[in-house]
Amino acid sequence: MPIADLNGAKIHYTDTGGDGDAVVFSHGLLHHGGMFAAQVDHLKDRFRVITFDHRGQGQSGVTDDGYDMDTLSEDAATLIAHLGIGPCHFVGLSMGGFVGMRLAARRPELLRSLTLLNTSSEAEPSSNRPKYALMTFCARWLGLGSVVGSAMQSMFGQTFLKDRARAEERAFWRKSMKSGDRIGITRAVTAVFAREGCDALLGQIDLPVGVGAGEEDVATVPAKSERIQAGITGAQLTVFKGAGHSSTIETPDQVNALIEQTILRASG
Repeated sequence: MPIADLNGAKIHYTDTGGDGDAVVFSHGLLHHGGMFAAQVDHLKDRFRVITFDHRGQGQSGVTDDGYDMDTLSEDAATLIAHLGIGPCHFVGLSMGGFVGMRLAARRPELLRSLTLLNTSSEAEPSSNRPKYALMTFCARWLGLGSVVGSAMQSMFGQTFLKDRARAEERAFWRKSMKSGDRIGITRAVTAVFAREGCDALLGQIDLPVGVGAGEEDVATVPAKSERIQAGITGAQLTVFKGAGHSSTIETPDQVNALIEQTILRASG
């Protein structure tokens, strides 16, 4: 199990190896790098594909601090340097998108293209914070099982949730979210919902950018992706049909197509 000691954190990652250009995947809150399994499988024969778990989530170590978006961005930058894979193609979903936008603006030498999925450049609306404070309290003191039911409704769209043929997938992701480290997860949740917006950075991003939104996403509504597209010169927007907030799991073919289009624009 590859573990890198980066910035005082033990960061778990996967690496397919190979001589192709590197594609790095950064996951969303309550998930881990495994949410990109379909993308890894699709790209691994042509690219060197890396996923990693943010500190406190997945198989990465739990730290006392450092869950803010700036520190997570530095973790990603340090991993890219550690593996010697820059400039790379970077794909970030939700929280991973927060990381990707900061990297693209502040460390442009590390990236060749950026794909942003189900994410926002805005701060969390203050009206949402009491709800998430309650969720954090329950997760910390009652366990993650107490919040998984409501989390499933936020993390996935109704098409996925109601599809009888995908019951095993839903059970897998429910179990996955329930199995997270309650300390690491609650610290990450707190950081996500206390984050500052990064709208001011969008105009500094100067590389091919693909933006993907789920038409059924209630956690990050498509209008937020539209505003990202408007803020980044040349960014292209795709709305994934039948997808909620976890589009890489729900509609992998549509996501794969956007990633490939964005990489192609960087290679052309």
